[in-house]
Amino acid sequence: MSAATDIKKPKLTTSAMIASIASEGQRTRAAPFGKALVELAAQRPEIVGMTADLGKYTDLHLFGQAYPERYFQMGMAEQLLMGAAGGMAKEGFVPFATTYAVFATRRAYDFMHQVIAEENLNVKICCALPGLTTGYGPSHQAAEDLAMMRAMPGMTVIDPCDALEIEQAVPAIAAHNGPVYMRLLRGQVPLVLDEYGYQFELGKAKLIRDGRDVLFISTGLMTMRALEAAAALQKDSVDAAVLHVPTLKPLDVETITREAAKSGRLVVVAENHSTIGGLGEAVATTLMRAGVHPVFKQIALPDAFLDAGALPTLHDRYGISTDAVVASVKSWL
Repeated sequence: MSAATDIKKPKLTTSAMIASIASEGQRTRAAPFGKALVELAAQRPEIVGMTADLGKYTDLHLFGQAYPERYFQMGMAEQLLMGAAGGMAKEGFVPFATTYAVFATRRAYDFMHQVIAEENLNVKICCALPGLTTGYGPSHQAAEDLAMMRAMPGMTVIDPCDALEIEQAVPAIAAHNGPVYMRLLRGQVPLVLDEYGYQFELGKAKLIRDGRDVLFISTGLMTMRALEAAAALQKDSVDAAVLHVPTLKPLDVETITREAAKSGRLVVVAENHSTIGGLGEAVATTLMRAGVHPVFKQIALPDAFLDAGALPTLHDRYGISTDAVVASVKSWL
């Protein structure tokens, strides 16, 4: 165990298993996905909201309150949800289908593959509890969803960082013609990228900050952690850059290769996902094909069934908390 995780911390209650990923005092925005979809649907009457008994827990209930005639509660039947969403898309609607990431990817994968992706239907699959954002153990922790969805032909795959990016991504994926899988942060979602004048673009990686010693290549909430780690490392005269990669498929090969090719920097890929099949392996493959060979490290969840428990404890245990990221980078340097 690293020194960063040895520090005595207050005992956490079981409520921390479902707590927000926002740290104490961090700026947040409530239900960015639900609010953005309600706003967009006012101009897009073809948008419908569909869920499998989890409207309240994916923030889609806001859409249901605003447009009850366009809201479809399919019950605890994820395969039916995906099949019906495909049917709605064939009739010219743009379904936003929500559930938990584990239920979409593990329970309804074949329906997404055969009904939606193979026919290139215009369905937006938005899934809460991605990676290690719940403490309720392997039944709810979608540590392998990005690998599964990246492997599906024709599927666009997105992992937003914060509330701002979710708000920007909703109209962007609605404008994109074809199936999309987007990870979803719900409830009180941290607000980070507004400080950097950030603008989401589908398929584009963005350099959030530059630095001479370390290059973080990150996605999802790990971009927030990378930015926090970069600020902490700066106090020890370690200058870290952060390249945010919200779209894992199609991958922005040009930007990733260009930034990783800058000499003298440790390249650290950080993701809230298994070491298998996610951003780390995608970046490593990209760099090998391009003949770019930096010192390469990966911060990710282990290839294992994860423990249940309080989220802050688990993030420390599996190396994706800010303190753990800082400790890892210092050890590598």
